[in-house]
Parts: sequence; structure tokens; C-alpha cells
Amino acid sequence: MPCMKGLDMTLSTRQINLIYSTVIFLCFMPFISPAIALALGIMFSLIGLKHHNINKYTSLSLQASIVLMGFGMNLTQVITASKAGFFHTAISVVFVMGAGFLLTKLLRVDSKTGLLISGGTAICGGSAIAAIAPVINAKNYQISFSLVVIFVLNAIALVIFPVIGHHFNLSQETFGTWAAIAIHDTSSVVGAGATYGAEALQVATTVKLIRALWIIPLTLFIAFTQKNRSEGKVKIPWFIGLFVISITIAYLFPSLKPTYDHLNWLGRRGMVIALFLIGSNISLAEAKKAGVKSFILGILLWLLIGISSFIALTTI
Repeated sequence: MPCMKGLDMTLSTRQINLIYSTVIFLCFMPFISPAIALALGIMFSLIGLKHHNINKYTSLSLQASIVLMGFGMNLTQVITASKAGFFHTAISVVFVMGAGFLLTKLLRVDSKTGLLISGGTAICGGSAIAAIAPVINAKNYQISFSLVVIFVLNAIALVIFPVIGHHFNLSQETFGTWAAIAIHDTSSVVGAGATYGAEALQVATTVKLIRALWIIPLTLFIAFTQKNRSEGKVKIPWFIGLFVISITIAYLFPSLKPTYDHLNWLGRRGMVIALFLIGSNISLAEAKKAGVKSFILGILLWLLIGISSFIALTTI
């Protein structure tokens, strides 16, 4: 691909800096979604437009975004939520992670890619992947491919879940719980809930919030089980501690909610920037390593949690 490599050579460092700065600025705009940012980054990579010094900020931007997004977690809602919601999310997280581990081995998927897809399916899509990736030292192609799988399935779920719910005449509460458990990203859960009804939206948002908090124990568990093989040491995810602190601060000082809303917005936009950086640093050769089997893994896990949770919620 000499022509792709050549593009980077024909632009000066100043021009590349300007292009990247412009895109990063646009990432703060509402019309640039996480999926669009990732696609832009991948496009830059494919045409050879790479910023060779920006890769070192990817992990930092992911971690900082997770911490800032903690200010948007309403711990009061979680505490007052029903025990059933906590039970459902606990079972689903353990079930998906266990199934993901077995399917990763069975399909012979790269272990880190499999862990990212499993974590994204079990908890909250891109946010979970962003939290887990720095802990396991995931490579850009592993992160980006996992995110692509999650984004595609999210888009499908947003369209078909309300249709399925109406077809089976699910109650508002049942649909909200199902959507919160079986759909990956919070935005898609909210979208599906809002489409179905006001009560479904409220239930889906609350249960999804409980599910999202599983980022904390899951990331810590992975940190203590995925030791640095060369040094035999545990890599402590200190940013998860800061994430907990941000949630706690928002809970203890509710009068500062307008400030927390701004910090949460900054975190969500920071995640968009991080996805752009991740996409811009992959290569076709690396992407091919992920393989079709990784996508099959994501689809199987999605169908597994979607069908099993539907049956559990409608028969029990």
C-alpha cells in the first residue's frame, strides 16, 4: 500500500497536527458519535494519515474519561433500586463472562479480544471496554474490533428490541429490565426504553445504572487475575479508585449536580476522542488478527444474553 503510506509523507507535521486538532475539536460536537469517531480514526489509519506521537495519550484519555463519567452515576437511584434489579444484573454479568470465557476458548479467539467483547456485552459496551483495555494492555486493533462488534449489535438492538417487545406484548417494566440487561451501551438502552414508553425508560435507566457499576468489581477482578507475566506483578487499575471517588462525591454533595453534569459530559466527549485515537492507530494487518471468529463470539454472546434474559423475565 505505497500510496497510503505516501500520504503521511506528503504532509508536514504541522499539517497533520492541524488535521488531528480539528477532528478532536469536532469530537466535542454532538453530531460526532462514538461510532463515527471510531470510523474516522480507522479511515485516517487506512489512508496513512497517522499522528505518530499521539498514541501515548490513548490510554490516559480512556482512563480520564471513565473517571469523569463517574460523576454522572446516580448512586441514590442504585441504592433505592429494587433488589430484583441487582439480582438480575449480577446473574447476567456472571453468566455472560463465564460464557464468554468458554466461547473464546472454543472459537480460538484472541484472549484479550474475547475478554473485551465479553466485558462489553456483560456490562455496558464501550465504557466497559474502555475500563478493561488499559488493565490488560490491549492493543489498538483488539480495542477497535471489540468496539465495532458492540456498536453494530447496539444499532441492531435499538431497532429490533421495541418491535419484539410489542410483538410479545411485554409490560413496560419487563421490557425496561430486558433492555437494560441485554443491550450493551447506555445510550441504546435509553433509546430503546424511550421508544417503548415512559415507564420502560425509567426502569431501563435504573437497572442499567446498576449493571454499569459492575465495571468496578469486574475490572479489579481482571487486574488481580491477569498478572504481568514478565514481572509476575498485579497491575492495579488506580483510575477505578478515582472512578469510585467521583461517584461517591456526586452522592455526598448532590447540590453540585450542575457541575457533575458538565464533568460527565466532558467524560463522554473524552471517550469519543479516545475512540478516534484508537481507530487512527490500527492497521489492516492488525485488524485481520481479530478475525471473523471474534465477530461470531460477539453475536453469540449477544443472542445468548438476549434470549436467556427474555425467557427468564417472561416465564419466572
